[in-house]
Amino acid sequence: MVTVEPAAPAEADAVADLWVALATDGRRHGSHLRPAASRDAVRESLARHAADGGLTVARSDGELVGFVRFDVERGPLTQDCTRGVVRDLFVTPAARDDGVGTRLLDAAEAALRDRGVDVVAVEALARNADTIRFYERRGYRPHRIEFEREVENDKRPRRDR
Repeated sequence: MVTVEPAAPAEADAVADLWVALATDGRRHGSHLRPAASRDAVRESLARHAADGGLTVARSDGELVGFVRFDVERGPLTQDCTRGVVRDLFVTPAARDDGVGTRLLDAAEAALRDRGVDVVAVEALARNADTIRFYERRGYRPHRIEFEREVENDKRPRRDR
């Protein structure tokens, strides 16, 4: 049986291990993140999100099998709506296809709705077709599209693809 509940700040270290797995998987979809080198900074962010009610975990028989990190977007620019942002959503491979991701996303959307958001934004790497399909099935549609290209310079030659 899987339970989904808010995380405690003390769980940030264990959730950081899951984040490293998420970021490591993201490398095969084109992510530039360096998972192990980013772990400490992410652990601190996870602890802050947990303290603010923006980190929810999924457990199966007491073992962490997923998490979602989310918050209300803040910034200096004025917008015509209040946006909630799902920063990370991850389910361990063994727990996938059992509705855990759906339950985690439901929990994040409900918490954000309770905080007064008008819309919820999510991100997916362009080459991660499974994640894109998951969000599309949930009714998410592209809002912004980000493009990138490598530049050649004297210090670093262009990578082969």
